[in-house]
Amino acid sequence: MLYNRKTLNILFFTMIALLSFACSSNKDLQVVKKVDFEKYSGTWYEIARFPSSFESSLKCVTATYTLKENRKIEVWNKGHKISDASKISEIKGTAWVADEKENAKLKVRFFWPFSADYWIIALDDNYQHAMVGHPNRKYLWILSREKKLDSEIIQNLILQAKNQGFDTEKLEFIEHDC
Repeated sequence: MLYNRKTLNILFFTMIALLSFACSSNKDLQVVKKVDFEKYSGTWYEIARFPSSFESSLKCVTATYTLKENRKIEVWNKGHKISDASKISEIKGTAWVADEKENAKLKVRFFWPFSADYWIIALDDNYQHAMVGHPNRKYLWILSREKKLDSEIIQNLILQAKNQGFDTEKLEFIEHDC
């Protein structure tokens, strides 16, 4: 098959554009340097999140992490139905460190054999608030040990997420009135 010079130029520049887009959108997501999972264990309140089908009908969402003897982490997520707060939706899963060099990169599994990335991208020195994301930038959570988080801290976390390539306009804030 023969191509004329104009067609080849268009193909070449299209390939260059696609490659540069692919490379820029795959920029590595930066994680925190080190996580002490004994300190990270316990209950966290979901302050804000990107919309997802598995949480869309929930408020008062918490995640409780329990360090197990085998170095894995039990994950227990629960939330109240927005339509009827007396109804609770909950799921248990397991998380584990996916990269020993960067222990803030975890995998989490709720249904075998499927697992997903759970990367801790911000963490308060006192383990009072955190931000978790997925390297594809489609999932993001802001977590706190308390039901409310200071607005200045939230704005700082949002800025960090934006600087990491997240579309922070998609964040939705979670009610904790249960």
